[in-house]
Amino acid sequence: MKKWLFFLGLFPFFILQQALAAPSSTSSSQILFFYGQGCPHCAAVETYFEQNNLYGKYPIVRKEVYFNSENAQLFTKTMQELGVPADSVGVPTIVMGDKVITGDTPIIKNFVTDANAYLGRASPSSTPAITPAPTKPDLTLAAVIGASLVDAINPCAFAVLIILMTTIIASGDAKKALFAGLAFSTSIFISYFLMGIGIYKVLTFGSLSLIFFRIVGILAIILGLFNLKDYFWYGKGFLMEVPLSWRPSLKGLIKSVTNPLGAFFVGFLVSLFLLPCTSGPYIVILGMMARKSLQTQAIMYLLLYNLIFVSPMLVITLAVYKGFSPEKAEEMRLKRLRLLHLIAGVIMLAMGAVILLGWV
Repeated sequence: MKKWLFFLGLFPFFILQQALAAPSSTSSSQILFFYGQGCPHCAAVETYFEQNNLYGKYPIVRKEVYFNSENAQLFTKTMQELGVPADSVGVPTIVMGDKVITGDTPIIKNFVTDANAYLGRASPSSTPAITPAPTKPDLTLAAVIGASLVDAINPCAFAVLIILMTTIIASGDAKKALFAGLAFSTSIFISYFLMGIGIYKVLTFGSLSLIFFRIVGILAIILGLFNLKDYFWYGKGFLMEVPLSWRPSLKGLIKSVTNPLGAFFVGFLVSLFLLPCTSGPYIVILGMMARKSLQTQAIMYLLLYNLIFVSPMLVITLAVYKGFSPEKAEEMRLKRLRLLHLIAGVIMLAMGAVILLGWV
């Protein structure tokens, strides 16, 4: 009798366990809302949902993708399964079964009608609509282009390539100089791209905090001010170029190159020398991408960044091959050295302001 009472006492717990383990009847009708923290377009959608109490009226499940790797993976997998092209993937995105709505305006305009159809509800006589909150432009792409231009016009990169071209062209073989310049530029591109991927992974691994993001903005301001200092008081104090003590070793390394293969391998070593004066803009833009961009988008941004970064190297290489004197190129570089620092300073100050004002 006691055994029966014992089992009868356990029976309610068994029923409760089964109920909890059973799939929810509403799980198949969930509406997934993929968004990113800090995304202004996502904020507009959330404002619309909150002001119209749509979170209470519809089974909306929020999935933050910028700082939650599991949600980001689910987002990518869902988009792939639904056949959404990679270039159309972004947040905010609503998923209702096999229907996908992306963008704040389409979501706000169509959500209620599409959600009612998905859930089999009758559409109300009037669809709630509000004017979306003003959204700030996402300037990440503009920031990528701006930062890469700062690196592209960096006096360090120009100086290194000109030394290389002068050394090889002295042999009288213009074709060898052409291939050496192309190999060197390719090596720099690969090296910086791989370093960028590595830093991006590190920054996204710990979910970049808002505080660190603000620090990135302050860093951009500091770099901008240092570049402006080099425009007004060049050579005084800290110089935004390769440290003077490193330059003899750097020149010796470059002048040891005699063929394109050597130029390719030296490019990887030279990229380490360039880090003190080129890493600033790169770190700033990587910090922005770690907070604002998914991995696929970040890779595309990095490819664009580094293509712009090495483009002046390619131009100088082709110019020297066509007969332009490396000495003349060096003379032009020195003549415009302070102007390059001014341009870099203005761009970095603008990027810092954009970050601190929350426009990305």
